[in-house]
Amino acid sequence: MDAQGRGRADDIDPADQWVLNPNTGEYELRLPPSGAQSGVPRPRRGAPSTATRTRSAPGRDRAAPGRDRDVPGRDRDAGTDLPGPRRRRAEPPEPLPGRRRGRTKPPKKSKAKKVLLWTGGTMALVLVAVSGAAYAYLKHLEGNVHTEDVGGSAKDGFSKDEAFNILIIGTDKRTGAGNAGYGDKNSVGHADTNILLHVSKDRTNATAMSIPRDLIVDIPECRSKQDDGTEKIIRPSQNVRFNTSLGQEGRNPGCTMDTVKAVTGITVDHFMMADFNAVKTLTTAVGGVDVCLAKDVNDADSHLKLSAGKHTIEGEQALAFVRTRHSFGNQGDLDRIKVQQQFVGSLMRKMSSSDTLTDPTKLIKLAEAATKALTVDTGIGSVSTLKDMALELKKVPTKNITFTTVPVIDNPAEKVHATVVVNPNTAPAVFEAIKDDVSFTAVKQKEKKEKAAVAARLKGSRSAASDIRVDIYNGGAQAGSAQETLNWLQNDEGVLKSSQLGNADAPLSRTTLEYSPDQADQARKLADLMGLSGSAMKPGKSEKNSQGLPAIVLTLGKDFKGAGVPLTAPTKAPDVEKSTADKTVCAK
Repeated sequence: MDAQGRGRADDIDPADQWVLNPNTGEYELRLPPSGAQSGVPRPRRGAPSTATRTRSAPGRDRAAPGRDRDVPGRDRDAGTDLPGPRRRRAEPPEPLPGRRRGRTKPPKKSKAKKVLLWTGGTMALVLVAVSGAAYAYLKHLEGNVHTEDVGGSAKDGFSKDEAFNILIIGTDKRTGAGNAGYGDKNSVGHADTNILLHVSKDRTNATAMSIPRDLIVDIPECRSKQDDGTEKIIRPSQNVRFNTSLGQEGRNPGCTMDTVKAVTGITVDHFMMADFNAVKTLTTAVGGVDVCLAKDVNDADSHLKLSAGKHTIEGEQALAFVRTRHSFGNQGDLDRIKVQQQFVGSLMRKMSSSDTLTDPTKLIKLAEAATKALTVDTGIGSVSTLKDMALELKKVPTKNITFTTVPVIDNPAEKVHATVVVNPNTAPAVFEAIKDDVSFTAVKQKEKKEKAAVAARLKGSRSAASDIRVDIYNGGAQAGSAQETLNWLQNDEGVLKSSQLGNADAPLSRTTLEYSPDQADQARKLADLMGLSGSAMKPGKSEKNSQGLPAIVLTLGKDFKGAGVPLTAPTKAPDVEKSTADKTVCAK
């Protein structure tokens, strides 16, 4: 039987048998089964099949009301994606004179639609090709990155949700073409330039603290992995220059990281190390770095020759600029550090400028230069991790990136001053501010939040010390701190309902005081005794002590300084000599 006859038998208009297949964009002939060939009636349109009428399996979410309804115009029959034939609800219009009623010619697909389909397919291929090329390029960049395993000196991985500290090391090793005239001819690669970069947890600010190469320090014992996979234990050294923490006696960057922690108390998470080539390639990749000189410079040692005023420098000239130490200030390392800080600030501005970020050629050059120039620890050795780290740093406004230097004084052991030592009066406050994630610039916002927290949590009545019921845990403080605090509270402050319960489940960077709302008056009194700020107080939680009575939970963190020593974190950084990355300062 022909299509026309089958259509009439099922009361279907033959014209309706040509339907558009949405998957191909073509009109196709749809022939439903003939009623004469099967005694089984076709399911009504929209009626669910037996399979779809079964109840949902236990544990599954039921569908929302109306979600299981048939979409008008869709065929629910299995085995086809084509729309079903339309039932004739009225007589069709009379055919034109001389034309036999029957199959109608499908409308011709528009040229615009064909073009759309072709270009859509082409774009899909282009996207697939580009994705493949991007993946291949990322793998290529991955091969550029040099990594060094420094063991436990560096963290394993990088967190986007925490503050982080990176030690940036510039070595004086004369590797690479054109570098024979720089640095110490026999140098094994000492830590010539060192910047500890702290990026705040909220990404509102960052602090770049330079560490003088001639700073006299004690280098702790450290472990260095050898090429054959074995570890070499390197003995400690006392009263030596900081720059010997790298290279000397086979020390690796992990030894330099350990030395920074020993000197400052700041834990370094990762390191990035660069040689002379890094300065040349990075400055060339971004099209030069803008610098300013307050006077003419003609340095025979570094080969830097520039007139007073503003200049854009790159390559060999940029390297000569950062290595010059006899043309600025008192011709010492501390004045060279200031010039280097100004240079790094300018490089940051150039790398984050719209001219660089919107220029594909510059971006590719920068990606190539950066991955080839740097050696990093294995914890951040992938391109994706380095990209994530760069994006987090990019969130910090350049006006809130502070450059400063470890506060130092001349070495009192020397008659002719050639080295420096940490200033015991001013340096500790700088180190504490960095450890406590305090900004050296944008402090107003953080100070306002801190004051609000203190006002909200410390405002109210106080209980008597004898009414405080507290359990004490050690969450990262020195061994014995919980017992020391217990003795002090009971013997000196009259907090007799106190217990010492050993170590906490996990270490904490800050001391915390957890309590339920009905213990707020006890918590406020204990906070007064401990010298805790409002940010240390954690309302909403407590526990039951050994007698089954509700108790405040005091967990001593890594910031604990001893029983009776106030723990209020500073809200303002100390007043030190500094500059910010958003301003150009002329080197003097």
